[in-house]
Amino acid sequence: MGNCCSDEVGHGAGRHSVGPAASVAEAASAAADRFLRSRGAGASTQIELSLSASILGDQEYFSKSNPMVIVYSKSNDGALEEIGRTEVILNSLNPSWNAKINLQYQFEVLQPLVFQIFDIDPQFHDVSEKMLKLEEQQFLGEAICNLSEVITKQNRLLTLKLGVSEHNLPNPSKSGELTVEAEESAGSKALMEMVFHCSDLEIKDLLSKSDPFLLISRISENGTPVPICKTEVRKNDLNPKWKPVILNLQQIGSKENPLIIECFNFSSNGKHDLVGKIVKSVAELENMYHSQDGENFFVPASTAHDCHSKEVLKSQVFVEKYLENNRHTFLDYISAGCQMNLMVAIDYTASNGNPRLPDSLHYIDPSGRPNAYQRVILEIGDVLQYYDAAKRFPSWGYGARPIDGPVSHCFNLNGSTYQPEVEGIQGIMSAYISALRNVSLAGPTLFGPLISTATEIASQSLTNNQQKYFILLIVTDGVVTDFQETIDAIIKASDFPLSIVVVGVGGADFKEMEFLDPNKGGRLESSTGRVASRDVIQFAPMKDVHGAGISVVQSLLAEIPGQFMTYMRTRETQAIS
Repeated sequence: MGNCCSDEVGHGAGRHSVGPAASVAEAASAAADRFLRSRGAGASTQIELSLSASILGDQEYFSKSNPMVIVYSKSNDGALEEIGRTEVILNSLNPSWNAKINLQYQFEVLQPLVFQIFDIDPQFHDVSEKMLKLEEQQFLGEAICNLSEVITKQNRLLTLKLGVSEHNLPNPSKSGELTVEAEESAGSKALMEMVFHCSDLEIKDLLSKSDPFLLISRISENGTPVPICKTEVRKNDLNPKWKPVILNLQQIGSKENPLIIECFNFSSNGKHDLVGKIVKSVAELENMYHSQDGENFFVPASTAHDCHSKEVLKSQVFVEKYLENNRHTFLDYISAGCQMNLMVAIDYTASNGNPRLPDSLHYIDPSGRPNAYQRVILEIGDVLQYYDAAKRFPSWGYGARPIDGPVSHCFNLNGSTYQPEVEGIQGIMSAYISALRNVSLAGPTLFGPLISTATEIASQSLTNNQQKYFILLIVTDGVVTDFQETIDAIIKASDFPLSIVVVGVGGADFKEMEFLDPNKGGRLESSTGRVASRDVIQFAPMKDVHGAGISVVQSLLAEIPGQFMTYMRTRETQAIS
């Protein structure tokens, strides 16, 4: 799995607004946003599944079964979509199939898989596997799991019991076992690291210099650009140098394939101006590094009748660094035993409203319909729980007054004085509801104590040499009031194995919370002048809609693997030095 962009990945990139091409460019922008939100830095990689089975039911009187596996992905509404089929193995109750099932692993979403095994009737052995009609074959059994259950196992190998189908297939007479083994594509380990800088960029802003960033896309078989990564935004800089861009071979296909490198001037309204672009393969970029020659940007000539005409600019882009190597990937660390430990902090300030009333954000609906806080916890918890074998999650509340006590900005949801952990996602939900009955909603909204507490746990884990990385989820209905204390805590947290995800719920104006998101182009600086050693925090309000079925929560989780890898590589560098 490659860390496909620099440590800070800007949101909303790619909105060309250059003359008559604007409408086409804005569509490309939306595509870029959807792609990058659903495949954040290091969040996606190609996986090959190898399948074998044992003790299959023998459906034949005169010979053993002739089994074949069909693999499906399962959507939220329960619909199945076929991913692939194995070959048919003749006369075997313990088959090991040669055919590999290829699919894309995405950290930020649950990926339920359904495996169905059929005994293929001998009369169809000359028929291609893809053409076989399953209703004409004998069903042997079904197994279901999430892809994350496979890749989090040691050696990425999971054995499942075959049983009755949930999908209206006849019950098998006997059951057996199916073993699923996942292997990461070799191309995801071959990495190319590059540092770009530009000179003499055109001034796009009236009152300041430009705020440039780069968007890199590969060209698909049908000629359309497919965004693969982008850099951070450099504020007020006409000669910018960006953090390293890391691509893997899986993303680009080949070093000879052309890439489109576009430079945009960042705009907070999302309509970023195209400064210029070049088209170069990775091999050509490597040559630029060795020669130290710059390449002039160009833009489509707005007045030309020929759509292929272009205007060459004086602005240039340079490759300051080029390095190839093979590195451990996110999945390498996970399968080696590194745990991802969820922490949860819930806003109990008075602005949420009386929990007994239906208009409160904390209202517990008797019908069982989850409120906004419960939805966020469930969506994030459902994904992250598979990366923690113990499933014991520290859970806190803030901004409330416990019975006969002062306002607390970090209290244990379970009521314990010393131990904040609860058992499983349902344990979080139960402790959340219980706390609503035992505290008085108050205020103000402070994040500093929460982040400091989470950082202390991460620090202690590091001291004990535990293989853990922590993800602090803060759910809030309003803007923090301890701005500088929060920034100081975030900057300290950046040195430890911790990421912070902040989700806003309700109808508040969260504009002031954008200071938490370095993807907006800003830079966090502590009260002592220190900046964060890496990007560790993202914020988004739940009311944001990202299109293409990508939720706010998924877009935030998509950045976790990149932050994780940045931390691990920093640790490796420190160990070497």
